[in-house]
Amino acid sequence: MTVVQSSLPARNAGKVLAIIVASYLMIVVDISIVITGLPRIQASLGFTAAQLSWVTNAYTLAFRGLLLFGARAGDILGRRRMFIVGLSLFTLASVAIGFAPSVLWLLTSRAIQGAGAAVLAPSTLALLSTHFAEEHARIRALSLYAAAAGVGATLGLVLVGAFAELVSWRAGFLINLPIGLLLILAARRHIGETQKHAGQFDVGGAISSTVGMTALVYGLVRAADAGWRDAMAQGALASGVLMIAVFVAIERRVGQPILPLRLLTSRERVGAYLARMLFLGGAVGFWFFSTQFLQGVLRLSPLQASLAFLPVTLPNFAAAMAVPRLSRRFGNDMLLLAGLPLGVVGLVWLGQADSLSRYWSNIALPMVLIGLGQGLLLGPLTAAGVSGVAREDAGAASGLVNVAHQLGGALGLGLLVLVFSSAAPAGAQDSVALAQRIAAVMDVAALLLGTALIVCWLFIVAPHRERSVQQGRVQS
Repeated sequence: MTVVQSSLPARNAGKVLAIIVASYLMIVVDISIVITGLPRIQASLGFTAAQLSWVTNAYTLAFRGLLLFGARAGDILGRRRMFIVGLSLFTLASVAIGFAPSVLWLLTSRAIQGAGAAVLAPSTLALLSTHFAEEHARIRALSLYAAAAGVGATLGLVLVGAFAELVSWRAGFLINLPIGLLLILAARRHIGETQKHAGQFDVGGAISSTVGMTALVYGLVRAADAGWRDAMAQGALASGVLMIAVFVAIERRVGQPILPLRLLTSRERVGAYLARMLFLGGAVGFWFFSTQFLQGVLRLSPLQASLAFLPVTLPNFAAAMAVPRLSRRFGNDMLLLAGLPLGVVGLVWLGQADSLSRYWSNIALPMVLIGLGQGLLLGPLTAAGVSGVAREDAGAASGLVNVAHQLGGALGLGLLVLVFSSAAPAGAQDSVALAQRIAAVMDVAALLLGTALIVCWLFIVAPHRERSVQQGRVQS
């Protein structure tokens, strides 16, 4: 196997970072565009209510089910190559969605788009890990990467509001064509190929992990829609757990596993994955239900509701940009211990909002705290998830970060939908009941972030302090 370039000259670092962050931003923006554009997609193509959920689900199942396979493909075939493959699939599928003439066409294209994202997402994070080896440079790169998630979510909401009102919902997908082509050309020119690792694909692990992840996600999606007592939801969840157990058994025996289990021997990395799942479980509730509060309780238009998220997006970006400097001064541990409490306070504050609340005092101000918390948190949390990983395992570790991110969101949404449905009397539909339900969701989301704070302390911060104390004793 030919060994190719594994790093780039320092002068190209800024271009590499811009290409990777822009590609990740495109994924996040697209997700927001779909969520906000669902009503117009339904009206345009004649989706039934049941079919409409699959505009999201088709993407979700393909994305989350193929994540580990996509991550391992980058290790074996080269991460730049798979970055370009994933970006190409995602871009072509976006164009197909933009021209979709029927329900089947759109759903098939969404599944292909999810497969492209499953290849692209772990490649972006793995390329950051290999191109930015120095600690502070990596923290800065990961902070920008994390900021793209928050900024992209709101940018997508604003874009779809403008496109839907001025042009068409299709424009939000078609704009990916020039952006994707530009990024592909830039990647070929500026991103160096990583070292390819000789080996074969872990076919058994790939199949069992894909089937297991898909079954788990389908079970969660089904339970959120039909309830946890639904037979199909229970069967899918049981099948998913069984296939994940089979996957672990395969990974213990196979010579070149799709997920080296040695990645889970680090207390810090395991804590980072658990904390990320808990954080995303709460964050998904904020994004999903705040939109409903703004439109259903405060009666804002879709575009006004999109702009109403700026108090969370701008502080998020500002905090993320400050992370490299703050990390050098205070350390990542302090940023984790500051970011999560800010999010908890913001969510508890939002949980006090009711049908008589005012936007600026009851919504915008807690959004500022949530944005600051997320901006401080995600960069250090991502760094902890890939900490101490060998180059040959960078793709697998990046895949695990993405799996934790996606599963946390799916689990959190399933839980919070149940909270939402049970927080007001059955049949209550007015804005008072809606506000009551969303307030309960924000309280449970705050509890999830509080649990993430405990996990960070036990698995990340406390071990770091123990090692510092032991090193101090040795030196003295």
